[in-house]
Amino acid sequence: MALLEIKKYPEKILKEKAAPVESIDGKLQRLIDDMVNTMYAAPGVGLAAPQVGVSKRLIVIDVSMKEEEKTPLIVLINPEIIEEEGIVEDEEGCLSLPQYITTVKRAERVVVKGFNREGNPIEIEGTGLLSRALQHEIDHLNGILIIDRISPIKREFFKKRFKKSLVRG
Repeated sequence: MALLEIKKYPEKILKEKAAPVESIDGKLQRLIDDMVNTMYAAPGVGLAAPQVGVSKRLIVIDVSMKEEEKTPLIVLINPEIIEEEGIVEDEEGCLSLPQYITTVKRAERVVVKGFNREGNPIEIEGTGLLSRALQHEIDHLNGILIIDRISPIKREFFKKRFKKSLVRG
């Protein structure tokens, strides 16, 4: 298993809608294993294929280190939110926006359908951190970052700070 490079803002692939996974083959299985390895090494609770430079609708999530409930590793191919309920605001970070944390509004509960790594259809209901992680990673598949979910004033402040960090960096 390899560690993949996590793409950082403002890389173009992070703003693009990912393509559906057409076939579940050995190449995809290796990508899944490498993404899981990369997510744990980061460390993060979720990772979407575009974050490692692959335009495919694939996410991996493991909130078990952060949550009391021991949800096992989740691999979702072509995930889609089919139900959402409630609204909750909480802090969120992103591996593609290192050192940036902001408050984001998300659905309190979601139901997501997709396929597992064997190609079997699955449905996952998430609340708390799992709900947030599912929405965050699916956003990545649609070219949406957490800075797209904040107010225009906060976004401008982020962009100015980002440009200054490039000059210093």
